[in-house]
Amino acid sequence: MLVTLLLLVGVSSTLALDNGLALTPPMGWLTWERFRCITDCKKYPNECISEDLIKRTADIMVSEGYLDAGYEYLGIDDCWLEKKRGPDGRMVPDKERFPSGMKALADYIHSKGLKFGMYEDYGNLTCAGYPGVLGNERLDIETFVEWEIDYLKLDGCYIQPENMDAGYPAFGQMLNDTGRSILYSCSWPAYQEDAKMLPDYASIAQHCNMWRNWDDIEDSWASMTKIMNWFGDNQDRLAKHAGPGHWNDPDMLLIGNFGLTIDQARVQMAVWSILAAPLLMSVDLATIRPEFKEILLNKDIIAVNQDPLGKQGLRVWKKTERGARSRLEVWRRELQGDALALAFVSQRDDGIPYAANFTSSEMNVQDGLYEVHDLYKDEGVRHWNSEEDFEVRINPSGVKFYKLIRKPSADVVVKSKTDSDSAMSEAVVYTMLNKS
Repeated sequence: MLVTLLLLVGVSSTLALDNGLALTPPMGWLTWERFRCITDCKKYPNECISEDLIKRTADIMVSEGYLDAGYEYLGIDDCWLEKKRGPDGRMVPDKERFPSGMKALADYIHSKGLKFGMYEDYGNLTCAGYPGVLGNERLDIETFVEWEIDYLKLDGCYIQPENMDAGYPAFGQMLNDTGRSILYSCSWPAYQEDAKMLPDYASIAQHCNMWRNWDDIEDSWASMTKIMNWFGDNQDRLAKHAGPGHWNDPDMLLIGNFGLTIDQARVQMAVWSILAAPLLMSVDLATIRPEFKEILLNKDIIAVNQDPLGKQGLRVWKKTERGARSRLEVWRRELQGDALALAFVSQRDDGIPYAANFTSSEMNVQDGLYEVHDLYKDEGVRHWNSEEDFEVRINPSGVKFYKLIRKPSADVVVKSKTDSDSAMSEAVVYTMLNKS
């Protein structure tokens, strides 16, 4: 019952989730976006939510380099349960689809060097109608610990949003009290945003490792840009609460499924990395096309996402001409080592590659000389002085994504002017001085 959690509030609500996890944005794979609630294993043997799917994915994550790239969590979303609890009140995995049980599956996942993630709901039912945790919080946490899970996504269907401010912290404290390190993913603010409440992000950041902020992402460019735009429009109240151990979550990566082109997939990977968002794939890794796999395994972009400075980036410039289809944006993230990541995004979905010039002020870049690396490797390394415009050429619904490394302070720009009797001439000389 709800009182179970509320009685704990006086003890737990002032305590942070001190579990030492998610010091950089979590990376992994979840079932939901690609496989949803497919439970008919006779009709869809390769797509149903089952231990076979999870084991197959674990094998591929290791053999195809996803684990080495940083994707360490392997999570089962909704629809893994029997419709009723067992006689002892415990959660029961679907007996046909998970015949070996969750402890055996966890052992298999751990044997591969991966971490095991699971899903439950704070209400009395999950969003798909399976048993939720409400009234069984301690028992369910004990069960998850016995199964040796490493990540728990706690959804928020079938519970009033106003009760989440007390319940989610209390549940997180109970997780912490077990002594097992379990990453805590909350859906707390997403339901409050939907209810037009104002989530207490300071408290959310104190009690959750990551949290879904807004709408569920769907497999389409329209859904992805809607979420991207919402994050840009609300960044002033969101970004300051993100950092090592606690992250805003714009939802799963669509990359490799049916709704995004290659260019659009590049946009999501770039912007999610600027946002310091969890990188949670949800795709059939057995059938993914190589060009999408290349995006997911791009080590330079992953390095931006995982930057240890842990500072969420911002949309620093946008312009709309002739309607929203021609919208251009600049997204910027500060990185360690006096570097920046800059994503130039075009939301126009027609025409030819769009050429544009940006000033350093539009990009929010300090004066200086920069070494520019194209993170998608379409261009070679170039050097750019902030006194000049920055030229880009962006595909429709595409992105140009760069890392800018500022040259040391001893690298100077010398500008000399000479007068003559008849005219003024200007010579600009760039002099690179070595540090002594």
